[in-house]
Amino acid sequence: MNLKYARGIAFLLTAPLMVFSCNQSSTTEDTETAADTQFLSAPLISHMYTADPSAHVFDGKIYIYPSHDVMSEVEEDDSGAHFNMRDYHVFSMDDINSVPVDHGRVLDVDDIPWAKRQLWAPDAAHKDGKYYLYFPAKDYDNIFRLGVAVSDSPTGPFTPQPEPMKGSYSIDPAVFQDGNDYYIYWGGIWGGQLQKWRTGEYLSTGDSPYDDEPADDEPAISPMVAKLSADMLEFGENPRPILIKDKNGDPIKAGDHERRFFEAAWVHKYNNTYYFSYSTGDTHKIVYATGDSPYGPFTYQGVILNPVQGWTNHHSIVEVDGKWYIFYHDTELSGQTYLRNVKMTELTHNPDGTIQTIDPILSN
Repeated sequence: MNLKYARGIAFLLTAPLMVFSCNQSSTTEDTETAADTQFLSAPLISHMYTADPSAHVFDGKIYIYPSHDVMSEVEEDDSGAHFNMRDYHVFSMDDINSVPVDHGRVLDVDDIPWAKRQLWAPDAAHKDGKYYLYFPAKDYDNIFRLGVAVSDSPTGPFTPQPEPMKGSYSIDPAVFQDGNDYYIYWGGIWGGQLQKWRTGEYLSTGDSPYDDEPADDEPAISPMVAKLSADMLEFGENPRPILIKDKNGDPIKAGDHERRFFEAAWVHKYNNTYYFSYSTGDTHKIVYATGDSPYGPFTYQGVILNPVQGWTNHHSIVEVDGKWYIFYHDTELSGQTYLRNVKMTELTHNPDGTIQTIDPILSN
């Protein structure tokens, strides 16, 4: 048996709240439900299942670009194939206390010539009156690529480009605007396939998504970053890996599951410091590291969001009217790991620049 797989099974047997992520599978439902759990925040959207919320303020209004969870007949496996989301909706909020408005389906997998399935976590950007929706999808070789679709409105509909972004791979695109420059971050290990690109080409030495990972004592697999082209449709430079290091200056190791990158990159800037936040995956935390450049390196600082109910933990961070908020998801409405709901709560930067840790579950 693969050692990482064996370790993962042992971990699950000791963790009662845990089911598998969009990079994992399980037939186990969450044992904690709304009936016996007190949550910090209520679901923002309840008429459909939404996850992986990317929140932005465009022209003074809040827009949420989530993935859309649906019931799936696809057999569960370790690559997360049952997370078979096929379209995107956009939601808007007039202010942080308003009820999100559903603007309907803005992009469907059938609209995308190169995409076969699995429209996972997206993000959006605005430039010169155009709005860009960035998304991952598996092509007809079952390899994740990144795509981009364009609209004249933040609420779509979005028209996809006929091909994926040149040289793109893996999942979880996130776009960060810094002045006139736009940077795209991406990557997710295991079912997100990032580990299969360690040589610069897609390579798989086995059927398990745990194959092709570095040894525990080697540096963890890096997320990727590239400045976007002027037209926002391609990488404007060669992508580069992001170094995440500890406070001694050493790279975070692959075996350090409490701190190593797994998926869900996000960047925000506060007091001229760049905050790179991400999910630790199988330890279910949103953590962060800081740096002086959007390219990094970033130094690990701590935990932003403790584990939610459900396996996955995926977020975005946005400033609204001078306050900061984190958008995230859990499984309060369904109790099913792959049927999630978006939530939001305020985020606090301390005077020294550190971020206060948030507990999304108050009591069980």
